[in-house]
Amino acid sequence: MPFTLFNFSAPLQKAIKSNNYIEPTAIQSKVIPHILSHKDIIAQAQTGSGKSASFVLPLLELWSRDIDEGKAKIKIVVLTPTRELTQQIAQSFTTLGAFLGETSYAFARRPKVVTLIGGESIGDQLYTLQKGCDIVVATTGRFLDIVSKKQINLSFVKYLVLDEADKMLNIGFDKELDLVLEVLPSKRQNLLFSATYPPKMQTIASRITEDAIEISIDNAKPTVSQISQRVIEVNPHNKSALLRYLLKKHKFKQVLVFMASKRATDNIARKFRKIGFLADSFHGDLDQEDRNYTLKEFKEKKLQILFTTDLVSRGLDIADVSCVINYDLPRSPADYIHRIGRTARAGKEGMAISFIGHEEQAHFKLIEKRSQIALVREQIKGFELTGDAPIKERGKAPIKGKRKSKKDKLREQASL
Repeated sequence: MPFTLFNFSAPLQKAIKSNNYIEPTAIQSKVIPHILSHKDIIAQAQTGSGKSASFVLPLLELWSRDIDEGKAKIKIVVLTPTRELTQQIAQSFTTLGAFLGETSYAFARRPKVVTLIGGESIGDQLYTLQKGCDIVVATTGRFLDIVSKKQINLSFVKYLVLDEADKMLNIGFDKELDLVLEVLPSKRQNLLFSATYPPKMQTIASRITEDAIEISIDNAKPTVSQISQRVIEVNPHNKSALLRYLLKKHKFKQVLVFMASKRATDNIARKFRKIGFLADSFHGDLDQEDRNYTLKEFKEKKLQILFTTDLVSRGLDIADVSCVINYDLPRSPADYIHRIGRTARAGKEGMAISFIGHEEQAHFKLIEKRSQIALVREQIKGFELTGDAPIKERGKAPIKGKRKSKKDKLREQASL
């Protein structure tokens, strides 16, 4: 099925061709026609499925047919969980809308896209908004900061997009949702995209739209056929040495190494730089300028290893990652698939390696069960897993009478 069947305008077809889009992905084929028909959508699809283009392209088409004369007015609002995803989506709108000034529609022009994220000057963002814009792509926190200043006109908004909505729930979006909906027109088209669909998501969706078309791509089962997955058993104190061994043996060109904490990413990146690796850390405590610079360096292959938290496990499009290493396992089994999905993108092959010790065995079995995989445990000579698994002791039962009961406390207060 070619993109021409969607009947996009000639400028959008030109952008599609210039960006080497050949055939729509499964999510694009199912979602685009409904968006063009002004339907609300709740779509479940894994990261790397072409999700962003599935809403960017049709929204640009609808926007280009309805441009007002005079100063630009905000018609599209896209909310995301991370700054990097916000910037990536904003760039997609700009890139794919580059030729829209060539349409035959009245007042044809390219869209004015504004990115609202923390870590950058709110004053500069307010100034840009006041000059007029068509599309706002924002993290929820900064969006609400701007709204509180009462210097943004949202009365013309026709389209609301929540991308990586399940990830937004993890950062408290459900508490902010009412504030977002309060400032937007009640009559609008709503588009929700999520990699998973937990029960809490159903509640969120019902507050946003009552008549949405639900779309699921292969029941959102992970596609990992191009990824060679390995599990290596190793003691915690040997992980760093094993990582060095694997990097030298396989000569991976670009590697993402997922760590459990922000401090750990900084410490190990510093250690690997000292021994000659092109390595850096990436996490939420870095200021935005450093985050942008580090990600740019990695994308341009000026860095070989990026030690990171789950900040880059979803949504971001980083091409040519040859290997993903779970130095520390993710807490959620679902995040395992998101992490390893950073490699083997666009039909390419890749490798994913997970380090596990005695204490991670049970958790990795759960990951395997949820991910519908079964992997052989490996041990590398010189880095074998030693010692015995710790015996878990049940907590001791409380000793009755050691602490005062509520009744005793109330009696004491009454006697005072």
